[in-house]
Amino acid sequence: MPRTIKIDLFTDTVCPWCLVGAERLDQAIAALPPEVSVDVENHPFYLDPNTPEQGVVVADMLRQKYGRDPREMWARVEGEARASGIDLDLSRQPRSYPTRKGHTLVRLARVKGTQHALANAIARAYFIEHRLINDDEVLADIAVRHGYAREEALLAIRDPDELGTTHDLAVAAARQGIQGVPFCIFDNRFAVSGCQPQEVFARALELARNPEQPTHA
Repeated sequence: MPRTIKIDLFTDTVCPWCLVGAERLDQAIAALPPEVSVDVENHPFYLDPNTPEQGVVVADMLRQKYGRDPREMWARVEGEARASGIDLDLSRQPRSYPTRKGHTLVRLARVKGTQHALANAIARAYFIEHRLINDDEVLADIAVRHGYAREEALLAIRDPDELGTTHDLAVAAARQGIQGVPFCIFDNRFAVSGCQPQEVFARALELARNPEQPTHA
């Protein structure tokens, strides 16, 4: 019998663990039998809600916050990324930027059916192509490949009301207790928090396919 699994996915496009986690989730989804479809709805989340418009130097921020060499922290996520087929070098993208504009495009792409692909594309533009994803023109370049007209995308990310809605949703997610991203809610029944191995996402999908099973993914 055909089955649709709904996943509510909270990520931030400047979160390297979200990049890896989304890839692993997508690989787990791709391995499902053809009669099972998955509806992924992306939701905004701020990795750092206090990031200034000009961005911050990631290495400096990590040294100040954790008192460690950032290369030690980068090595772990880069290794996990390579294991998932992503050639990630975090030293090549020195700054982190506010993500409200990108989240707004992703949120509004829900009705276009391109939301999840757009979220992934913005994250890859940042981490793999080392692009300035707080720049209107850069975001419009990405959006036109995912169902937007260029002027439509520019209007969206320059609309104070749309940006305000996105901001409110991102803040609300944190207030509801979401801390570790990626954060996935399966069929509004159970959640998986953090960048888990692909096998964990596969197990969660299996639990969602078989609701009679215990819900401890």
